[in-house]
Amino acid sequence: MSQGSTGRRFLIRGVNWLGDAVMTTPALLRLREAHPGAQFTLLTPAKLKDLWQNHPALDAVETFESGEGVFSIGRRLRAGKYDAGLVLPNSPRSAMEVWLARIPQRVGYAAHWRRWFLTQCVLQRPGAVSMHKRTPAEVHMLVRQSPARKPVVYPSFAHHIHQYLHLAGQLGANPEAIAPLLVVPDGATDQFAEKFGLTKASAGGVPLLGLNPAAEYGPAKRWPEERFVETAVRIQRTRPCRWLVFGLKADLELATRICSAISEAAGANPALHPVNLAGKTSLAELCAGLKLCRVLLTNDSGPMHVAAALGTPVVAIFGSTSPELTGPGLPGDSQHQLLSSRPPCAPCFLRACPIDFRCMRDIGAERAVRALLELLLQID
Repeated sequence: MSQGSTGRRFLIRGVNWLGDAVMTTPALLRLREAHPGAQFTLLTPAKLKDLWQNHPALDAVETFESGEGVFSIGRRLRAGKYDAGLVLPNSPRSAMEVWLARIPQRVGYAAHWRRWFLTQCVLQRPGAVSMHKRTPAEVHMLVRQSPARKPVVYPSFAHHIHQYLHLAGQLGANPEAIAPLLVVPDGATDQFAEKFGLTKASAGGVPLLGLNPAAEYGPAKRWPEERFVETAVRIQRTRPCRWLVFGLKADLELATRICSAISEAAGANPALHPVNLAGKTSLAELCAGLKLCRVLLTNDSGPMHVAAALGTPVVAIFGSTSPELTGPGLPGDSQHQLLSSRPPCAPCFLRACPIDFRCMRDIGAERAVRALLELLLQID
């Protein structure tokens, strides 16, 4: 334990997106490890509050709504009388919130328009990789150069969990990587199963598998719908199972089409018909549902990170993004299977493909089937 840490009050300004939030958990756990007698409070968007239920790294959670002003947040935080603040996002606003809270020690990455809000501006760590969003012109140029261009593969130490660990290291935490971790409260999986009618299927020994065909960032991160269907049907014919199809309310039509196709292939047995959960789960229920799954087939997305942090093996499809930078779990963990085709234009980090979607098109359903069967064999 760091000298003098007992009784100190730390505020951690959390990040704003689900997948990024999961990738901060190794840093939070390392801080708790370094300062076991301290009090840790996380400031997080209200939409992510349920993610932090019973988390072992935290003592309290403060939330803010998307429309709440920075001065209002700062005033509220002053009552906490925090000794130190760790700002995980790179935005000027997040640093300003901690400054307005009058926290004497304020640590965050150095960036434009926020340096004077911090008492310690941290330079980017060696090996850090920024996600450069290519222009359509760059994509076309790289494709033309394809015969002479090698695929982009980043080293494991470039993963984004190291970004947050490096910041935590400025407050005495061990920067060595550990796996992201989330916790589902006792009884939550039973309540989820009861609510969505899964208790009979579980009693009959039919395994539950997860399918997440959406990605909030944009279509460039979404494997084609028909590939998900083909994979799910082939798995079900090989190993009887029931698919849980996850998604937001905006994904309801997509999830409905996928569920209808799987149901048609499953025939008359209702125990093998998929469950359409799109738009029907809270974040807490999403966590419980992913925890119930033997394995999750997914795009690079927030639920991918959640599942891995809950201990559910993941088969993840990567196209416009990099598995080395934002893959699920601990980098290099063999519990997960990360599929990509690595065309010369990837990773482009674009929301929509400006050419022919080759990064996703070139990943066939047979690869996902093999990966899923391999993980299921390991679990059995």
